[in-house]
Amino acid sequence: MLSPVRSLVLWFPDWPVTALLLDGAALDPGAPVAVFENNVVVACSDAARAAGVRRGQRRRDAQAACPGLSVVPADPVRDARAFAPLVARIEELAPGVQIVRPGLCALRARGPARYYGGEAEAARTLVTALREGGVAAVCAGIADGLFTAQLAARAARPDDPVLVVPAGEAAEFLAPLSVAVLDASTGFPAGSPGRSGSREAGLPELLARLGVHTLGAFAAMGVDRVRERFGEQGVRLHALAGGRDSRPIEPRTPPPELHREVVFEPPLELADQIAFGMRIAADEFVSALGERRLVCTELRVELTGDRGERSERVWLHPGSFDAAAVVDRVRWQLAEDAQSILGSGVARVRISPEAVDEASHHVIGLFGSGPEERVHHALSRVQAMLGHRGVLTPAIGGGRWLVERQVLVPWGDRAIVAKERARPWPGSLPDPLPTTVYPEPRTVEVTDVAGATVVVGEREVLSAPPAFLAAGARRSRIRSWAGPWPIRERGWDAARRRRAHRFQVVDDDGTAWLLVEEDGAWTAEGRYD
Repeated sequence: MLSPVRSLVLWFPDWPVTALLLDGAALDPGAPVAVFENNVVVACSDAARAAGVRRGQRRRDAQAACPGLSVVPADPVRDARAFAPLVARIEELAPGVQIVRPGLCALRARGPARYYGGEAEAARTLVTALREGGVAAVCAGIADGLFTAQLAARAARPDDPVLVVPAGEAAEFLAPLSVAVLDASTGFPAGSPGRSGSREAGLPELLARLGVHTLGAFAAMGVDRVRERFGEQGVRLHALAGGRDSRPIEPRTPPPELHREVVFEPPLELADQIAFGMRIAADEFVSALGERRLVCTELRVELTGDRGERSERVWLHPGSFDAAAVVDRVRWQLAEDAQSILGSGVARVRISPEAVDEASHHVIGLFGSGPEERVHHALSRVQAMLGHRGVLTPAIGGGRWLVERQVLVPWGDRAIVAKERARPWPGSLPDPLPTTVYPEPRTVEVTDVAGATVVVGEREVLSAPPAFLAAGARRSRIRSWAGPWPIRERGWDAARRRRAHRFQVVDDDGTAWLLVEEDGAWTAEGRYD
């Protein structure tokens, strides 16, 4: 087994909460906040912790302990996005960073210790630089091996955020710690199957049943006994408990700097001036991608106001962005968010690729670009003249009523309606949908053979079978019909509640209609052509 490598770990406590604040969430830093995943607390603020909220609590238990708790869903993308600038800052001072997960990173201690005059001095330099960058909650641990260094960082105090475990003393440092630190994050998941294949408790629970409560007691067990009971995975954790962590630090390869940023001093208010100032940056942005044989298919635009306001949006493109398209997106975002979000002049604009693709996938064909590409260029030119919402394409969204399901999406944007359509929507109409949908329901009359209007009673029972349908001047006999299918909406809201019934009818001309009965009145919602 290889000897442990001196490792330096930087730990950011409650990183999901810190990332939420760094991402510009409108929350008070001193308010009780908790981040939930699967209705379980994964991180919480100091105020929430003081009120009794703990990691691993169920949502209702956390809200019972702190009624004023702000509930925020977990977002791994947000955590990684907010962590990337901090990693870049660390790499400016000490290269060779390994990202264990957002909020936890490691690097070899030898290089920084030589450069800054000692291990503790190197750790304090990194902690000071991160705190000056706006992150107050950061601790550093240095020890033999990544596992021990991580626990050392967690054991550091806020008033002294650097804890150094001298070389060769990892076992002594780990000995009094609970075996509970050997959880799923170290590779032995709780509730994993034993050697017989049956479902058993996790390693900490099994050790507690055996009377082994500390890492020192676990490390004192014989290796053969550990292998016999827990297998090779248990042997690896046994080595960690004894301070024999042989895992090397695997530095990441820093991604290329593809973003561009323009700072306006003094801040500008006119969209044309800002768009003109972005032209050079847009050219450089597209050229930098081209040098790596890439194109941008999704563009992130971030606008920062003079007073700290922030507008951020991801723009999509059916093909790939060129410099003119990038400038257009900046202009459109200014037009849509200048009044609602940005109340002052624009001080900074940042453009970055959210998604890229191989440039070879977007090369014009040998015999021309084809009709689809020509249509795209034509619509893009019209959109550039009329604005972002000047050219719209239809998409099918979610909802119970057909008019609600008609969604108009700006040309080039992906229709963000898949999640809405995936909802259950009880009472919605299944496929096939009517071909013709009336923007405003058409008033019709449905009568029985005696000429009386057909109504639906309290128990969904019709007053009489439908016999005739009158739509305007046209009156026809109903050949067949199906229904009613009740729809109940917003029963808790007296002003907006709805109680209606759908019917499908076919008249004697063979035309199929989708009808709605509501409070004794009949309307046509659509027609099957």
